[in-house]
Amino acid sequence: MPAHLSAEHLARDLSVRDLSDPAAGPHALQLVLARAVDALAEEWGCQVRWWRGERTVTVEDNYDNLGYRRDDITRDTRYTRYVDDRLMLRSHSSALIPAALRALAGEQARHSSDDDVLLVCPGLVYRRDSIDRLHTGTPHQLDLWRLTRRPSALTTADLDGMVTTLVEALLPGAKHRHEDRVHPYTLSGRQVDVEREGEWIEVAECGLAHPRVLERAGLGAEWSGLALGMGLDRMLMLLKGVPDIRILRSAKPSVAAQMTDLTPYRPVSAMPAVRRDLSVAVDRDDLAEDLGDRVRDALGPDADCVETVEILAETPCADLPPQALARLGARREQKNLLLKVVLRHLDRTLTDHDANLLRDRVYAAVHQGGAHQWAAGER
Repeated sequence: MPAHLSAEHLARDLSVRDLSDPAAGPHALQLVLARAVDALAEEWGCQVRWWRGERTVTVEDNYDNLGYRRDDITRDTRYTRYVDDRLMLRSHSSALIPAALRALAGEQARHSSDDDVLLVCPGLVYRRDSIDRLHTGTPHQLDLWRLTRRPSALTTADLDGMVTTLVEALLPGAKHRHEDRVHPYTLSGRQVDVEREGEWIEVAECGLAHPRVLERAGLGAEWSGLALGMGLDRMLMLLKGVPDIRILRSAKPSVAAQMTDLTPYRPVSAMPAVRRDLSVAVDRDDLAEDLGDRVRDALGPDADCVETVEILAETPCADLPPQALARLGARREQKNLLLKVVLRHLDRTLTDHDANLLRDRVYAAVHQGGAHQWAAGER
């Protein structure tokens, strides 16, 4: 049976503000969302149906009803926050789609309604992720699915038009490209990237809605669809020129005031960064995302002081000299990571003592050896 979240951990996760929800107060993410929906609705002239749903969803809707295999690695507790054996915190906004499709199918069964519908499913999701300026464990996502039962099924040409409409509405003038991707809930799956300052940045994944996903929800073979999911945080950062994802949640008045519109971000004086390098022993399969999860869990609200946890080098512990193994208290089946930890509070300067205390908390969260090197004194 999968491990379940503690009541304390669940309450903490559910208390995180969903910036895409107007009920929690205004935020620029909502303007990005509205611009995307308005552009597609105007282009297609279709009915718009919003479906926000709950943050806790059934495991079936998050995985099974979207076509994920029973043995898919993403079901592991390293990737999934299970509430109990039946419920979990949604790991992507696509988890809202099966219920939205069932509602559409139920309406069709009761009476005929529009035959061209845009499903809009936005919200906060819960993911395992690394710690850097672009990633967070609680990002905001948006699923946009067009469903139609018109005689001609939707095609990849329609998908091309959908992507072009969204990119032009959200990032006017930006070049975009796509690469093939496989998703369990689409056919002809793609990843969409946009160019920014010579770099290609992923902004969405999409494809033709898989017929089996529609069938499971009760929609007949006459229905076809387009499925697209995007990261709202990333899109807002590109649109406004925001350099650090933590800024989107800043309570500093001079920053928070800028998070209510889509005008370019005006940098506020940055607090100085403090760097600490760590040498740690971890399990051989640990990735940057695993370290990010452990740091966020251990630091709680103080995790926002950690700007980056970057792996600079890794070495199998079996290749280390005996004195290095002893210094780490490492086992030969583990690996040694050299980490660069950048600490920066968004609103105040960290003292050297503050930085050492945070460094030690990060170190305690990631190091899995039997010997320790503390910066703020022995524990």
